[in-house]
Amino acid sequence: MLEKLNLDQELDKKTFHDAFSKLQFDIGVLQRKVVDLGIPVIIIFEGWEAAGKGTAIGSLVRRIDPRGFKVHHTKAPTEEEALRPFLWRFWRDLPGRGEIGIFDRSWYGKVLVERVDKLAPKKEWRRAYAEINEFERLLADDGALLIKFWLHISKKEQKSRFKHFLKDPFRGWKITKTDWKHHKEYDKFYEAAEDMFAKTDAPHAPWTAVESHDKRVSTLKIMRAVVAAIQNAVKRKEKAAAKAQAAAPAPTAESTPPASKPTLLSRIDLNKTLTKEEYAARLDDLQDRIVDYEYRLYEKRLPVVIVYEGWDAGGKGGNIKRITEKLDPRGYDVTPIAAPQGAERTHHYLWRFWNHLPKAGHIAIFDRSWYGRVMVERIEGFCREDEWKRAFDEIVEFERQLANFGTIVIKFWIHISQEEQLRRFKERESIEFKRWKLTDEDWRNREKWPQYDRAVSELIEKTSMPFAPWTVVEGNCKYWARIKALETVCNAIKSKL
Repeated sequence: MLEKLNLDQELDKKTFHDAFSKLQFDIGVLQRKVVDLGIPVIIIFEGWEAAGKGTAIGSLVRRIDPRGFKVHHTKAPTEEEALRPFLWRFWRDLPGRGEIGIFDRSWYGKVLVERVDKLAPKKEWRRAYAEINEFERLLADDGALLIKFWLHISKKEQKSRFKHFLKDPFRGWKITKTDWKHHKEYDKFYEAAEDMFAKTDAPHAPWTAVESHDKRVSTLKIMRAVVAAIQNAVKRKEKAAAKAQAAAPAPTAESTPPASKPTLLSRIDLNKTLTKEEYAARLDDLQDRIVDYEYRLYEKRLPVVIVYEGWDAGGKGGNIKRITEKLDPRGYDVTPIAAPQGAERTHHYLWRFWNHLPKAGHIAIFDRSWYGRVMVERIEGFCREDEWKRAFDEIVEFERQLANFGTIVIKFWIHISQEEQLRRFKERESIEFKRWKLTDEDWRNREKWPQYDRAVSELIEKTSMPFAPWTVVEGNCKYWARIKALETVCNAIKSKL
């Protein structure tokens, strides 16, 4: 890609000024469209040191409302960031719908600097290509616009600029020993960049290489590319909205499925029990084991993600309590998941879960999770059919990325019968300190048992993977359920250790 660029291009002041003024006006107008249509815009600036990324970003944002964009300057990961999957810090900085996020360097550092400087093993940076492509495709499928620039200058030009900056007391500090080291490795970075273009250039996230010897040439090319990309995104969004409005109603709740073959859940034997004495005898030993594992996980810097899903009144809370009862509270977090609120509603549905991932050596327990996308959101009509169907692959990719980082992923479905659920509902109604647990929504969900039975069986079949398996816990007997969950957690951690 880079060898085709003509770095000798120049542009006179008048031609530049006339074109630049119009483009600034266009971008200001388009920002309003982005807000009105709820399009998240992600603009990435990569390229050589001293190629003019800062100048280009400054020119781009000069005439747009500063309340609608944010610039993120990416440096080497901090200690906190290094303790999580490499995409974690970028997920946290993603713009919401109607916002513009500008990245001065980005997730591509994994396949550029970390590759050339040997900060990441070859297996790791090679695997990162797949994770980056999954990440960008997932964002584009959710309606995000991705614009990626590589600012290109020759090795000779870079050296000249370094020397020029060193003479300037206000800019000399920018040129570091690392910059000179990378300058000497120009050919290695060139090779890595070309490899990056070949592996990550896609219709939904294309690369634009920018000739950056002449500031006017590079500025105009960037401005024109941004304007054209946003204009096209606006047209697509308006066309899709008009088509959807004319052709189909808004998402609706899923109807009761017709009788068919038995589902996975319907084949679970719920007659498994433990006596109170058996339960007590095994509980202490398992809880002591998990305490020991908590410290060993910290020592080995292995993160754990435990997901709890299940029927209302299935016993998730009591189950979680028995896992955490003796643990050091500094080593784990329990995150209860309810309907998305605030910024959660303006981002991709996985955004809030990335924000709660544990750092290496810690345990995160989710009381309900990202599987709401293919259960409650599917059944209640809170998302379109194409969105929840797409989510199966997105969730598998998400969990694979966690496993690639070394995370132990454990997923439970706490299963009870309809009769047992009704008994527990009535018990909650009759006991004052438990009454708050029972809501009108619980009764409504109970009426949709067949829909949930089918959806849960499908999600288990489609998302149970060797690196993130589902465990269905027979929950009619709470003693049995708690011991099975504890044993599963202990065995999963022991196997990894």
